Amino acid sequence: MATGGVLRLLATATGAKAVVELGTGAGVSSLCLLRGMRSDGVLTSIDAEPEHQRLAKASLQEAAVPSARARLIGGRALDVLPRLSDRAYDLVFCDANRSENLDYLDAAMRLLRPGGTVVFAGALAGGKIAESSARDGEVLALRELAKAVRDDPRLSSAAVPVGQGLLAACLVG
Repeated sequence: MATGGVLRLLATATGAKAVVELGTGAGVSSLCLLRGMRSDGVLTSIDAEPEHQRLAKASLQEAAVPSARARLIGGRALDVLPRLSDRAYDLVFCDANRSENLDYLDAAMRLLRPGGTVVFAGALAGGKIAESSARDGEVLALRELAKAVRDDPRLSSAAVPVGQGLLAACLVG
């Protein structure tokens, strides 16, 4: 999976020791991130769906990931994020509620160390973001996110056309 390869690359490139993932799903992206992280790194993955947590736990166990390397936290991302430490994370991967992406960006700016990276999944909406006629709520929210990232002088960003698209931004300085 190309998206997973890019996540692994970004975790490796940032020398990630501490990563936050919003939207655990079945744990596929969790495994990709962990494979790119330092061997002493810890992934904190947040998901409100108990079934996602169960599936991810099974995926991590099947891949023989030591339990100390992954924290699975149940709950809504915007409720959990305020409890995480400022400037303590190397990478924040957002693959949760697209309508909350601007809030996730705000949280990531607080959580990331200088040089850290925030990544948003689905950022190109499968190409719909470039279609001027596309006006559904998700596409509009993704356009707002892209503009916010582009216009923030603290960020250096790029859209990566893999899967449904990734938007990656590095916190400079």
